[in-house]
Amino acid sequence: MTDTHQTNDAAFDQVKQAFAPVSDAFKNFQNLEVPEATRDFVKRAAGTAKEKAADLHAGSEKLTATLEEAVANSVSEAARISRNIQQAIHHDAQAFFTGIDKLASAKSINEAVQIQSDLVRSHGEVLVARAKSATEYFSRLAADSAKSAQDNLSKTFSKSA
Repeated sequence: MTDTHQTNDAAFDQVKQAFAPVSDAFKNFQNLEVPEATRDFVKRAAGTAKEKAADLHAGSEKLTATLEEAVANSVSEAARISRNIQQAIHHDAQAFFTGIDKLASAKSINEAVQIQSDLVRSHGEVLVARAKSATEYFSRLAADSAKSAQDNLSKTFSKSA
């Protein structure tokens, strides 16, 4: 049994000697000093990455604010258009009932025809004025929206250019 024990010890010593260079290299690697230039490079790279992440975050915040403003403006404009349409419908209904009252007060067919003719002409003028106003409004809205979008996008992406 002692022969086996000695054989095992000898085998163990041989394995230790065979792996001694790896063991020494590992010990030396643990004590290896990182050069100052390498540490400075890593610090600068981390600082630059941190700045880029902050810039990206700021850009995304600007983009979100721009989108919020655009959506809010769109909702506001849609509400304004809806109110104007409701008001036009109300005015048309009032004009219609006023016309009925005028027609009902006509004492002759000629007077009724004249009242009807005046009402049609007046309503036509109102429709033309509304069409002109709507065209001007939508042209101005499109121009303002395009300008606003251009300004907002240039503000949002100016730093990345």
